Amino acid sequence: MSSHHIVKEKQEPALYIHNLGNFDEEYLGQILEWSPTLIVNGEIYEKVISLGLKVDVVLNGVDGLAMQENTKSIIGPGDAYNTVMNYLISEKYPAVNVIDEEKKLSDLDYYLPRINIVLFSSTEKSYAIKTGFSVWKPAESIFLIDVVSYFEATNLMQKDEREFEVVKDGFVEFSFTTTEYVFLTEKL
Repeated sequence: MSSHHIVKEKQEPALYIHNLGNFDEEYLGQILEWSPTLIVNGEIYEKVISLGLKVDVVLNGVDGLAMQENTKSIIGPGDAYNTVMNYLISEKYPAVNVIDEEKKLSDLDYYLPRINIVLFSSTEKSYAIKTGFSVWKPAESIFLIDVVSYFEATNLMQKDEREFEVVKDGFVEFSFTTTEYVFLTEKL
């Protein structure tokens, strides 16, 4: 039985791979399942195409790269993240998944009012939420939350400084007024 998905352009989050590190290839396949626009840092372009992936955009490509057909190149001054986020925002992408071993979501908070960002490392997934956010989780699921301001949550118990555990199967709802976003991290 096969299924065919019709996805409008830019309906799915783009994927920006800054640094693949030890990211699980099976999990990468799941993120790529809906054929997002794939943007890669020029330094890892050859590694990414060696995985058999079609790259749509290369950021700051290095001299002598043998580019795939129809691959666009973007170059910007300074920080790679500044260039890629401004490109995505200017192209009207509503969201981006980012793979990077070192970046923290709080480093990218400047862009959050204009684009939704989910940041993946080889072990975690981080994302920003606004007040009123709710998600269904099984009991004993763990959220890592950097508590930088007061928030309230239903069905959640604090285990240690940044570790919170879901009490019972069901929705966890967050509310806060002291900040625009709270950053949640989940183990993959």
